Amino acid sequence: MPRTPAVPLVLVSALLTATATACSVDWPETPSAAERPSTSTPTTAQSPSTSPAAAPSLTRAQTEAALITETDLGDPWMPTEGAATWRDGLLKAAARPAECQRLLDTVYTDELFGTAAGTRAVVALDDAWDGAQLRYQVVTQRPAEVESTLAWLRSLPRTCATFAATTAQGAVREGQVSGLEMPDVGDAREAVRLTLTGESAEGEFTLTLDVAAVRVGADALALTNGGIGEVSAEVTQGVAELGAARLAEVRKRGRAEV
Repeated sequence: MPRTPAVPLVLVSALLTATATACSVDWPETPSAAERPSTSTPTTAQSPSTSPAAAPSLTRAQTEAALITETDLGDPWMPTEGAATWRDGLLKAAARPAECQRLLDTVYTDELFGTAAGTRAVVALDDAWDGAQLRYQVVTQRPAEVESTLAWLRSLPRTCATFAATTAQGAVREGQVSGLEMPDVGDAREAVRLTLTGESAEGEFTLTLDVAAVRVGADALALTNGGIGEVSAEVTQGVAELGAARLAEVRKRGRAEV
């Protein structure tokens, strides 16, 4: 049964009022466009003299405090009951060109920023209505490395506009990657939508998976939101906006004990 609202009401309220108090986080004012570099080109890194990256990276406790939880999103989101069944069946596949293979491997391992990222906190949530799964993480990493990841995401709608992926069972899936518009949050941001279409005993299906990343100073957030069925881009965008505000607030508090 499809959900009625496109975006959970709790999330809408948080984004409209910017006064949500979950995890005792106060919302900062949204920086003006002049304070943030554009993500239209790969050259979005700020200079060391002006970048908030000069501040120390977050501690583990602070990174965990910056996570988004089911309390923030409301119904139908709940703590995960385990990895989605489609992860092994669809994401473990051989693809060409190599960048498309890298994308499948990255979303399968949930390591958008690679294994060399610093402090990391991760949460996974399940959509009880549509069977989607949202995986959200906050990491500390050098801004230049985050910018490299953002530039790679930006290139995927060109290099992986269409591709074929073959599963271990020999099933061929048609893959597509398109750009996904993001709210103007953080210091830099990028997102894409991956779809894998194929046939099963039940008929034709499509896996839709949004992949998004936002840099906030020397820290960053990444999220994937996907499933077989309805996947709302507005939820992906809303979670990114909510998460960037929370991460900025944790940083603004001067890394006080949480």
